[in-house]
Amino acid sequence: MHPGGGPAGLVWAAHCYQCVTQHRAGELVLQDTGLGYARSSDVVLLTVVSRKRTQAQKVEFYRLLAERLQANCGVPPDDLIVSLVENSDADWSFGRGRAQFLTGELR
Repeated sequence: MHPGGGPAGLVWAAHCYQCVTQHRAGELVLQDTGLGYARSSDVVLLTVVSRKRTQAQKVEFYRLLAERLQANCGVPPDDLIVSLVENSDADWSFGRGRAQFLTGELR
């Protein structure tokens, strides 16, 4: 699930790759980091790898994601953990041993 290039402008549907892994109980330890959240056993841990975005875009993305996961999937906001990993155009190859952002094949 992604905001699809909405106001947060973080993830575009055409540039979205997803890897979904389910874990058995006890395989992940996802605490509340002292924030007092009541996490269930259905925590969603999401890592997003993306080009650099503004702080405002990131904050809006986190907000929209929590809102939409709750509305569409019933995931409580306390059960969503997001880590955003930034990289640059040089950090991507989508196949054939080419750096498509650098060669101009992608923008």
